[in-house]
Amino acid sequence: LYKPCNYRCRFCFATYRDIRGRLSLPEAKLLLQTLRGAGCDKLTFAGGEPTLHPNIGELVAEAKRFGLVVTIITNGARLDNLLDEHAADIDWVGLSVDSGDEDIQADLGRGRGGHVARSRVLAARVRALGLGLKLNTVVTALNWQEDMRALLRDLAPDRWKVFQVLPIAGQNDGDVEPLLISHDQFQAFVDRHRELEAEGLGPIAETNDAMTDSYAMIDPLGRFFGNHKNRYVYSPPILEVGVDEAIRQVGFELERLIARGGLYQW
Repeated sequence: LYKPCNYRCRFCFATYRDIRGRLSLPEAKLLLQTLRGAGCDKLTFAGGEPTLHPNIGELVAEAKRFGLVVTIITNGARLDNLLDEHAADIDWVGLSVDSGDEDIQADLGRGRGGHVARSRVLAARVRALGLGLKLNTVVTALNWQEDMRALLRDLAPDRWKVFQVLPIAGQNDGDVEPLLISHDQFQAFVDRHRELEAEGLGPIAETNDAMTDSYAMIDPLGRFFGNHKNRYVYSPPILEVGVDEAIRQVGFELERLIARGGLYQW
């Protein structure tokens, strides 16, 4: 949705270094209508930081008006303001929390302290509103040995997505390299938390391979883009060529989305 962000996460694979500008509000609303007309059931607003978008409230309301299941992935920047006015237009909130250690979060680039404490407060509010709560964790060299079981039990998300840190040329190269981990290190983190499955809190793990060609993502200019061989490929603007032709050009595979657990009861 939006390039700007209040954080500077060293591993971020959505920096959009190669993109300038964004869709106008009328274009963004038309895109929502176009996606719904093409059969889209669920839409996730992400960034950058989507709560910083000047029209985020209008956009989530429009998406809900079209009958879409609405998710927002956020670091919490202005989430309280959005929930004050548009909680009824949101179905799921995804909070980005990579560690229970404030110092590690700061070292990763998630602010300068207090991110975990704020996330606890926001998670409680999301649950109190009756919205679905998702937690997104990126596993890196700084946190792969961590035990987050106590934090997960406290936050109590409905879904916990765990991602192996992903290098993307043109997005995070030059910053991400010291944070990269092996498949075995990632698996060790996942295995450490398997016991949470019995409590409905188990990790939904995505390796670098699982994240390839399995997401239908749209950039701030209204183009589909996908991860192909650790580099993003972009379609022409969806509003110019249509949904089917645009998505065909980025290598998205529905079977791979299903294989990584992308279809669930939402």
